[in-house]
Formats: sequence, structure tokens, C-alpha cells
Amino acid sequence: MYAEDKILIGCNDNTNVFLSPKLANRHGLIAGATGTGKTVTLKVLAESFSDLGVPVFMADMKGDVSGLAKIGSGNDFITKNRERYGLDEKGFKFKEYPVEFWDLFGQKGLPVRVTLSEMGPVLLSKILNLSEAQAGVLNIVFKVADEKSLPIIDLKDLKSMINHVVENKDAYEGEYGAIAAKSANTILRSLITLEDQGGNDFFGEPALELEDFIQVDDNGCGVINILDAQKLSLSPEIYSTFLLWMLSNLFEKLPEVGDMDKPKFVFFFDEAHLLFDDMSPEFGKKIEQIVRLIRSKGVGVYFISQSPADIPDDILAQLGNRVQHALHAYTPKDQKAVKVAAETFRANPDFDTAEVISNLGIGQALVSVLDEKGVPTVVEQVDIVPPQSHIGAIEDDLRSELINISTLKSKYWDALDSESAYELLLNKIDSNPEIESEVPAETMEVIEEVKAQQQEVPQAPQQQEVPQEAPQQQESVLEGILGTVLGGGQPAGGKKAKKSEAQKMAEKAATQAMNTAAREVTKGIMRGIFGQMK
Repeated sequence: MYAEDKILIGCNDNTNVFLSPKLANRHGLIAGATGTGKTVTLKVLAESFSDLGVPVFMADMKGDVSGLAKIGSGNDFITKNRERYGLDEKGFKFKEYPVEFWDLFGQKGLPVRVTLSEMGPVLLSKILNLSEAQAGVLNIVFKVADEKSLPIIDLKDLKSMINHVVENKDAYEGEYGAIAAKSANTILRSLITLEDQGGNDFFGEPALELEDFIQVDDNGCGVINILDAQKLSLSPEIYSTFLLWMLSNLFEKLPEVGDMDKPKFVFFFDEAHLLFDDMSPEFGKKIEQIVRLIRSKGVGVYFISQSPADIPDDILAQLGNRVQHALHAYTPKDQKAVKVAAETFRANPDFDTAEVISNLGIGQALVSVLDEKGVPTVVEQVDIVPPQSHIGAIEDDLRSELINISTLKSKYWDALDSESAYELLLNKIDSNPEIESEVPAETMEVIEEVKAQQQEVPQAPQQQEVPQEAPQQQESVLEGILGTVLGGGQPAGGKKAKKSEAQKMAEKAATQAMNTAAREVTKGIMRGIFGQMK
């Protein structure tokens, strides 16, 4: 709730706890067990930033955050707190907020797409859980694509580039080092899994422009961008890496602004443990650097998780504004988490912080924020102020209506398939008149032998019976062999002509040789298959 030019987070009988807008970009943490009120706190903060004119991004893990788009209504609990703390006099009023819905799968919001070139090999390696050697091969693929001006937009581009690099590794290994086909195979298999998780929807164009997240409406309220994550939560690697990509891009693209009267943008990172689980030291350093420096770009980052123990110490130390809901202490592990949470606060002499954490009710929290000098305040136990928007999910019809009237729908709704690595490599093969020169010499010898055998053999009777007025479709020997190899044993023309023993022996030899040569000769055909490399 935005009141007295500050953000009112919670109240008790003795004091009100406000967050100063000037210090809101010093980052924060919202923690607590499931069902203790984290979502309400998240909505209250999002509403306050919107009223302040600050755009917001958040993920909707359960669907109930969508209620921000609908005017709120009262209940006994809300009415009691409004009266107890005089919230109406402070400006409390039920209302809806400007919301833009997004969805990586394009089902419950505007489609969110990112090109693989923008994602880059480092973050993609995290999604695919690649080893160091496999990540090295992927990095080479991206470097070759950059140098050859072959944009990697979507997954078919990446597959074609992997095949291209491996098939031509002799030309690239001298400059980039060893390119292991086994590692490339593993990457291709991982891409199949990524496709099953929705990768074909996520990677593509038109790519998201983060500037479209940083908008205010006609009334000067910050737009609240809600990413539907109910389905996305089933693909935690994509979810966490996408949010990390967002943070990285904000950090790289936004200009330095120094200390501002209010943030330029606020980013809520829900289910933060998904980002930090099994995190490599390399990623840990990158995230720590981003969190430490991004506040100078005017961006505030707020992590939401069950316990402060989910957040690495180096990052936790930078989260100056904290809201801690109840944690249960049934097991020694739970008790340790409660102790960690209590130690993150500046102690209040009036109560034992660890004991209070275990006994907080729904909607209650321990709160500590930075004061005007940037020093954490003494922790206070408060009732979180109620949200002014609807509590719960909105109806599908209302969601659809808001999506349809979005000014961004025409920009993002329809997918594009621009010319990129897949098409450029395909065109390169199609336009090469010397395609046979790419076939190994020993294979060409076999093909020439087949040609000679065919010239010696009379035309089959079936072919003589074709009426002269019907145009003859003359297959080249090479096409015939390819039809045999790729068509499951039947020539490309579709008719089974009787062959001499000499032809059978020659074509059998050619078929064996073509297992190696076909990949070079028929790249245009094989680009649509992208199975494991032989």
C-alpha cells in the first residue's frame, strides 16, 4: 500500500513499517512456508510499486497473482485490519491494477520468445545440464555461427549448426580445438528433451524486448507484468534460466542511473531456490555480480523462497529489505532453517526472533527494512496490510479480454520464421553445383563403377513398355542410389526394375559407401531429420 509517499508493508499496535522508495532498489527477500502469506505480501508490494509509477515483473506460480487485474473486495479479516490500523484514512481503496499477461507457451498470455543467439551458450549449457566438455563444443558452435554470420534463432538452427560443425570439424579444429562427435550427440539428445519441455515455443522470433516490460499506463501507474508459470514450473531449468537471462539483459542494456528517488523497475524472482539448486561456482559469481551492481541501473530485485537458507550467503547479504513469514520447526533441519532466518535480522530486545518465526499466524510476518541511512531497522512483528486488488485468480474470460486489448499483441502474438542458420546452410548446399566434389574419393569410384555397369546393361522390359508420348523421368545414378539408401531399399523413382547380378553387386557396394557419403551429399534432406549423428 502506497501511503505518505512511502510503501506501507505492515502494522502493529505500536508502529507502522514503511519501505522508502529511495532504498527499494537495495533488493529484498520474502520468505516463509507454503500457505503463510507470501503471495499476499508479493501482491501488496507490487501494488505499491505500481501506484508509485514503477513497472514490475513477477511470475504467477499458482494462478492467484492474476487477481491484480481485478478490483478487490472485502472479507472479515480485511475489514478487521482496515479498522484496526486506520487504513482507509491512509488511502486504502479497492481497485484493479494495469496488468500485462505473458506466457512462454502463449496460452495464458502474450508469447515470450528468446532467440538462442541472445540466450548464448553459457545459459543454454545450464538449461541442458551439460558437462564442461559438452559446453565447450556448444561454445564452438556459437563461435562458428557468429563468424560465419549464421544466426541461431531457434532449435532447428542450433541442430543444423551442430551437424555442420561436426561434419566439417577438420576445418574448425585447428582454430577452436577438438570437436568430439560424442559430445555433439549428447547435446542433440538434450535438445530433444528441451523440445518436449516447450523449447520450440520459447526459442524463436519475434524476440522479447525488455523495454516493453518497463511501461506505465495513461494514469502514470507502473504496469505489472505477470508471467504465467503454472505450466512452466514443470520445466524448472527453463524457468530459472529465463529469469536469469532477464536479469543479465537488464544489467547489460540499462544505463547507469545512480541513486534515484524510486526504482526504475522491480523484479520479483519467485521460487528462487530453483535458480540456486546445483548452481556451479561460475553461475554463483555471475548472479552475485548482477545482484550487487544492477541496483545502479535502477533495478530492485526481490527473491521469494521458503527460507533464507535457500539463498547463498553472498547474495543474501545484499538483500536489505526482508519480510519473513512463518517457518515450521518440526525437525532438526527445520530448526536450523529457523535459526538461519532469525540471524538475518537485527534483533529486537522485546522478543526472541527465532521463537516468533515459528509462531507467526497467516498474514503475519517479521519485517526489517533499510532506514534513510541504509541501515537495517530493528525487526518488527506486523500484520501485512491487505491487498487492494482481488484475492485469488481471475476468470479466463477476463484474462482473454485483457490479452486481446493489449497494445503489444500485434507485436508478439504471431511467430516469425526469419532466414537464419538452418535456411542459410540449406541454401548453401542447394546452390552448390559441385556437390559431388564433397563426396569422398573412394565413394566416387564406386559410383563411377555403378554408372559403367548401368551403361552395359540393356534397358529393363518394363521400361520399354512405357508409351512414347509419356515423358520419361530420367534418374541420375546418384539419385537412384540415394533413393535406395534413404527410401528403405526402393529406388527414388518408385518402380522396381529387374537388375542384373552385376548391378546388384555394384549397388550393394555403393549403398555401404553411401552410409558415409549421404550425409555430405544430401544435407538438404537430412536437415529435416536431425537424429543422432552416425
